[in-house]
Amino acid sequence: MPPEQLALFAEPLPEGVTILRGFALSQAGAILAEVERIGEAAPFRAMQVPGGGTMSVAMTNCGAAGWVTDLRGYRYSPADPLTGQPWPDMPALIHDLAVRAADAAGFEGFQPDACLINRYEPGARMGLHQDRDEADRSAPIVSVSLGLSATFLFGGLKRSDPQARIALNHGDVVVWGGPARMAYHGIAPLKDGLHPELGRLRLNLTIRKALV
Repeated sequence: MPPEQLALFAEPLPEGVTILRGFALSQAGAILAEVERIGEAAPFRAMQVPGGGTMSVAMTNCGAAGWVTDLRGYRYSPADPLTGQPWPDMPALIHDLAVRAADAAGFEGFQPDACLINRYEPGARMGLHQDRDEADRSAPIVSVSLGLSATFLFGGLKRSDPQARIALNHGDVVVWGGPARMAYHGIAPLKDGLHPELGRLRLNLTIRKALV
């Protein structure tokens, strides 16, 4: 996308947060094909949280490290605990999309090494949380939405801070960093629906700089 067109998709929010509407739309089909390939090598699974419960969202990863959770806590791991094998490489398509999105949001030089892929079915949700397991918190977070629309909850630096409720649609990309890097955020329970490409699913790719 030519740089002069990026402003057409930008939606200003609190300082450090940008929504790029439709930024990934032209590459959505290719991204879905890559996600299918990743899921064959590292199957989606509902991970256990330290408290003993199971997440409502199914997850997998690609890149040099993958985010995992179990009774031992939250962390990044170089290998898939399900298979014992390294996570699949991050496709250049996904890496480059994240770099361009970060540039468009004012975060130049982003070099991601991890991509967490979340698969939501109707009713699945993501509770308010901070992305705090990354060794490099100076880098932004880039989040790509595909499939069913979702309500993104974006708050402040305290869990009790008011939250904006933001509709995210197929192809939208959110970038946050700087003063908003440690903001609490989540996804409201996914409403049922039927997307022409993904059916009753939403996929979210969260691309990060996890390692030093």
